[in-house]
Amino acid sequence: MHGCGSPRARVLGLLDAWLTDEQRQLPPAELSRFRVVVGSTGLLLVLNLLFLPAVAAYAPADRLPVALSVLVNVVCFGGVLGLVRRLRSPSLPAFLLCTCLSSVFILTTLVVGEPGTASHAATMLVPALTVYLLGPLPGLVFTAFFALNAVFFHELSHWILGRPHPVLVSEWAGVDSLLAGVSLLGGWVLNWLHRTTREESHAALEQALRTLRESESKLVSLIDSTDDVVLALDLEGRVVATNHVAKALFRAVTGRDFQPGLSLFELSPPSLRTLFRENTTRALEGQRLKVETSLPLEGRTRTLEITFNPVWEGTRVVGITIFSRDISERKEAEARLEEMHRSLLDVSRHAGMAEIATGVLHNVGNALNSVNVSADVVVQRVRGSRVVGLERAVELLRENGSSLGTFLTEDPRGRQLPAYLEALSAQLQQEREGVLEEMRRLGESVDHIKSVVSMQQKHARFSGILERVEVSGLIDDALRLHAVALDRLGIQLRREYCSQIPSVLVDRHKLLQILVNLVSNARHALLESGRQDKQLTLRVERAGEMLRIAVADNGVGIAPENVPRLFTQGFTTKKDGHGFGLHISALAAEEMGGGLMCESRGLGQGATFTLELPITA
Repeated sequence: MHGCGSPRARVLGLLDAWLTDEQRQLPPAELSRFRVVVGSTGLLLVLNLLFLPAVAAYAPADRLPVALSVLVNVVCFGGVLGLVRRLRSPSLPAFLLCTCLSSVFILTTLVVGEPGTASHAATMLVPALTVYLLGPLPGLVFTAFFALNAVFFHELSHWILGRPHPVLVSEWAGVDSLLAGVSLLGGWVLNWLHRTTREESHAALEQALRTLRESESKLVSLIDSTDDVVLALDLEGRVVATNHVAKALFRAVTGRDFQPGLSLFELSPPSLRTLFRENTTRALEGQRLKVETSLPLEGRTRTLEITFNPVWEGTRVVGITIFSRDISERKEAEARLEEMHRSLLDVSRHAGMAEIATGVLHNVGNALNSVNVSADVVVQRVRGSRVVGLERAVELLRENGSSLGTFLTEDPRGRQLPAYLEALSAQLQQEREGVLEEMRRLGESVDHIKSVVSMQQKHARFSGILERVEVSGLIDDALRLHAVALDRLGIQLRREYCSQIPSVLVDRHKLLQILVNLVSNARHALLESGRQDKQLTLRVERAGEMLRIAVADNGVGIAPENVPRLFTQGFTTKKDGHGFGLHISALAAEEMGGGLMCESRGLGQGATFTLELPITA
């Protein structure tokens, strides 16, 4: 775009002043041809008008032809200018201009007696004008007539009309005429090459512009189709491009319509100006930034994620693009997910506590059965004790205390009393040993109850705290909770531990919960299998920086299609299962930096659950 006061702008303004409004709206190529026709015709008209006073300087014989030639030029060129305003296409005025110029010029060279007129420098206008206005082929026709005139017609007319300079009277005159014709054809060639090159460049430019417009249209469509806010800023922080989402957001925040060219800091609400200023400054230094901020909008607080990207041109930053999206729903979903995760952890803990409590109550119940049996045996033995016989013997001795010797030697009851006391003593000793045995068993059962409860209290006390745990001891604790059930079912227990089991830094409660759950699942799988050689194997081995704990059984096994779903919440193969155990165990394993996996060769082939834990937390 040129300034309004520049010479080019003033000249174009003068040329366009002669054109109609409709002509000024034509494509650039047609408008340029109209301007050249108006400019060339106007210039020739002015030159001819200025030449009229100089006609008097000609010889009397040439004065009238020259004057007539100039008047014809004025009439022709004025007619062309008048015709220009009536037509939408410049083709006819351009043809008339070239025809008038060629005819008058050739006619003038024929009637004027001066030598060299046909090779005047003004003739070079013909190839330039005709090629530009009419095209290469019509331009060649006009140029060929001028070349023939310079080489042949001009000198021939002089010879026919008896001019003082007949044809080829001078060797140099012939050479000049020939050079003039060649120069005219050379001018046509140069203009043709220029036009061809210009057309090719124009076509390439048009193609590039068309491609650019298509790309720009696609880019604008793409930017407008996104739900994100898109802004483009210049180095001064002014908005140079945006999409409809940004305009809608600006209208919602400020209540005004968006005006391009304004500063981002003027457009943004006061709460965001400092944020925008700091981050745009850093983006102009070449940094790519992503920030989150809150903005009150439509009666609620919205969370926005804003990205500042520098726009590079070579090695320097020439602008900034800003992308912003509303992530309120994502933040709310993350908060809900976090809440669900916490709830699931609570369910996990409760389920684990229920699983452990079930084992505790089961073992305590079995121990209480033993306590009841031992107590009943003691009561029955005390009730059937021979102490009553001892009381009777003592009564006989008391009654015969004054004649005890006579009673023991002469009385039949007295003679039997020593033997009776000896038998009674043996019987009471036997009863005493039986009662002590039952009391010992009773004490063991009570100790077992105390051990189970104490172990549960020990694990519950340290729940949620990371500590160094001896894995073998914790496995024994998990097995002890199922000890009675495993013995009652006749399950053969095998331990395959590596020579040196490293301790792991974990939450004792979570690890115990997983182990109890895995042993419980294996026990149920063995119970459902109905096989006689029930076998439960626990393996502990080190694999690099991980510790692997495997719980394997030869129970009912797992169908291949169910293996990928085992750790999904709510999925279970048990009739009375809730689908939480393995899912919760898998989550707990991930929280401890490990993982829980399952392998099974199919139904009836048993299953192996492997827990991996990092040795170094």
